[in-house]
Amino acid sequence: MRVLLIEDDVTIARLLKEGLEDESYAVDVANDGSEGYRTAADDYDVIILDIMLPGMNGYEVCRTLRNDGDKTPILMLTARDTERDIVEGLDTGADDYLAKPFSFDVLLARIRALLRRPNEKLEEILQVGDLKLDPSSKKVTRASQEINLTAKEYGVLEYLMRNKGKVLSKEQIISHVWDFDADVLPNNVELFIMFLRRKIDKPFKSKLIHTVSGFGYKLEEKS
Repeated sequence: MRVLLIEDDVTIARLLKEGLEDESYAVDVANDGSEGYRTAADDYDVIILDIMLPGMNGYEVCRTLRNDGDKTPILMLTARDTERDIVEGLDTGADDYLAKPFSFDVLLARIRALLRRPNEKLEEILQVGDLKLDPSSKKVTRASQEINLTAKEYGVLEYLMRNKGKVLSKEQIISHVWDFDADVLPNNVELFIMFLRRKIDKPFKSKLIHTVSGFGYKLEEKS
């Protein structure tokens, strides 16, 4: 899943980016509010937004995004944790609020909770046929057999499973699984699809990953 982190503290931003990437998220970073607002025009699954930012502060960024009709889940991240600050953050349209200092495990849990919101139509355990993926443990099984994936293989599979039955272009997969600055070509997607097929499809009778010629790929169980 793709995350936009808007944080002006370069050290915190670097550590969070590295930690989230280790958890198979694709992370883009903006270091001031105005840059973050412009970057958010792209397609993200979650926005992590600091309040004390140069340019536009976090409240202004959040309020403006909501006025623009952007419904991306927003987690506010700040050292200000008074009741008034929390109320203002939520009233501007934030979905959740986490005060610094915080546990990285708690941050991950909050992100997963936002991704499970009913209006996002995301499931806690993703399943297509006998293939299951648990976003919390990163465990992938098929026919109760555990499948070991690299971080990028997991990222591609999770995106396919969250969009089961939909045809996804190579460009869509790249934009959700790789960082904005990553030098990735469509051939890279073909390569990872091949890796996944070897692990997800080849050892089993039915195939779940399907190529739609001229359009992209989709994951579905065919009767």
